[in-house]
Amino acid sequence: MNAAEFGLLGRVGRIGAYANNADTTLSVETGYVRPDAGNIQPEETMNLVSMRIITNDVERLVSFYENISGTSATRYTPDFAELTTPRGTLAIGSTRTLSLFGAEDQLQPEANRSVILEFLVKDVDAEFSRLKDQLTGFVQEPTTMPWGNRSLLFRDPDGNLVNFFTPVTPEAIKKFAQ
Repeated sequence: MNAAEFGLLGRVGRIGAYANNADTTLSVETGYVRPDAGNIQPEETMNLVSMRIITNDVERLVSFYENISGTSATRYTPDFAELTTPRGTLAIGSTRTLSLFGAEDQLQPEANRSVILEFLVKDVDAEFSRLKDQLTGFVQEPTTMPWGNRSLLFRDPDGNLVNFFTPVTPEAIKKFAQ
């Protein structure tokens, strides 16, 4: 299989154009102003803009993340979608996309044992109240961590750990106010 079979060629072109754009983007939905993904400042060497989860069931995982985030994903193909927030993008790809990277034997869905996906939320306790009847198996109910964040930890349908957190100490609030 190749990129054309997945309908990704246009997407690659779009990203290329986006990455070369030095303007900023204003999100009408959120009111946030953020630099475009490719807007790397001279003193920076890179900018982490996306994390990708490989899954056997793209629609199930995309629907889950749409529900918990309240954000609609862009479904480029049945094998690839992105959920974009003001600070980054969560990409979700099917195992069929691995052949595009020559990585068929490199990744295994539902086997994550070392990564936590973290989402900054306005009020972690309110999010817990909203989600407690929709999700099962919370790993940790809202707890204030030693580094100043109040965190809620749960698993997505593939077993990946997800952390919703709200900074609560002055130091943590300052860190995330940028």
